[in-house]
Amino acid sequence: MGIDGERDRFQATDPDQRPRKERRAVRVIMIDDHRRVLLFQDTDPGCPGISWWVTPGGGIDPGESETDAAVRELVEETGYRSRPDELIGPLAVRRAVHGYSDQILVQDETFYALRVRPFEIDISGHTEDEQLTIAGHRWWPSADLADPDGWLWPAELSELVALADSPSAGPRDLGVQEESTVPLAN
Repeated sequence: MGIDGERDRFQATDPDQRPRKERRAVRVIMIDDHRRVLLFQDTDPGCPGISWWVTPGGGIDPGESETDAAVRELVEETGYRSRPDELIGPLAVRRAVHGYSDQILVQDETFYALRVRPFEIDISGHTEDEQLTIAGHRWWPSADLADPDGWLWPAELSELVALADSPSAGPRDLGVQEESTVPLAN
């Protein structure tokens, strides 16, 4: 099934009827020499016109450490190659509950930071789902994170960028957070 055919599965469904998926995940806050943060504009094809911004990252494969998953996800999503020992953190942990049009995704997430020199983003490693849902990317000045125009997940991202300067203060527990395009319940 091609990307166009995949759009058909993203139909806004009664919240109680959506399948629920749980996983462990890792997110990486990439900070460049100009204190800009790389974010991806994500969408839910079942909710046209809605988007939000997120850090690179994703699910942890069975038998994979958080830091190994972070390094793998960076290569797949950005083309950037790093080593686990270059990651800063963990800075924060949380349980994120995402209500999308096609599913409810519950992720136990750990956030790390990585300082990088500016580089050309390579999205050729994106999965089929990412090719369908990721609408773009940009480097955000860290000052813009405190008052974004639109949704930025997690909402505490500017605080986490500041934690990268003093990682011994972490990991900060962000608790349980709902970030949904389709609310979890009616």
